[in-house]
Amino acid sequence: MPIQKKNTIRAYDSTLTKFSEMFGSAEMDEVSTDDALSFLNNLAQKRKQGTKRTRFSHLSSFFNFIKNNVDQSLHNPCDTPMMKKLFRRKVHTHWNIVEKDMVDEIIFRTTRKRDRLVLELMARGGMRVGEVLNLTPADIHGQKLVIQNPKSGKENEFIFIPQKIAERLTEYVREEGIGLNERIFPTSYETARTIVKKGGDLVGIKLRPHDLRRHAATYASRSGVPIEIISKVILRHANLSTTQIYLGKVDDKEAMAWIDKLYN
Repeated sequence: MPIQKKNTIRAYDSTLTKFSEMFGSAEMDEVSTDDALSFLNNLAQKRKQGTKRTRFSHLSSFFNFIKNNVDQSLHNPCDTPMMKKLFRRKVHTHWNIVEKDMVDEIIFRTTRKRDRLVLELMARGGMRVGEVLNLTPADIHGQKLVIQNPKSGKENEFIFIPQKIAERLTEYVREEGIGLNERIFPTSYETARTIVKKGGDLVGIKLRPHDLRRHAATYASRSGVPIEIISKVILRHANLSTTQIYLGKVDDKEAMAWIDKLYN
């Protein structure tokens, strides 16, 4: 099993410890589908479908690991149509994407320097709100920003922002006299959400922090940036399927316009 981030390891440990407590004295091939179902139902009572699916994935992966590495004849009790249906992954819906002209207007009409930078870093750099709030002057290297302790579990990641934003960010740090290892935006998540909400209010839409990150991905995609770059550089996702959830729908008119542009 590849090395996973700490939260994932803790989640697996929690599920498998409880499984061991219930079935530790039984042979692996004695655990039936009904046993696995009963265990998962008890473990994930009153939990959201996503949590139930995660616990199911932990248990199924455990049995697959035993089967692939210890006993190839072992039957995985989670590998049945009924179990897969009960714990199937939630179908993701595409989000409404805020178009570039509207994002431009929000940023242009946001006059407070702090608030504008917060919005630009999310909309132009694809940054998560937590990443913006944890940014320090020591993390700024021109247009390259270092993200410490990212969500991926890596030691750090890198974000690239437009030159003009990098210059405004550096100027803001200098004007505010922010220390090298001090947070540039020492505000709470709630304050950041309020900044974003007020930005949406300027143009009469409901706006959330992640809407700006999705905009960054979709605008890049529609501008011809390869999805591999969007996934690995802008959004920093582990796989392309996660990136595709972020991208807006393409209607027939837009699809035909792209085909005409490509071949004419």
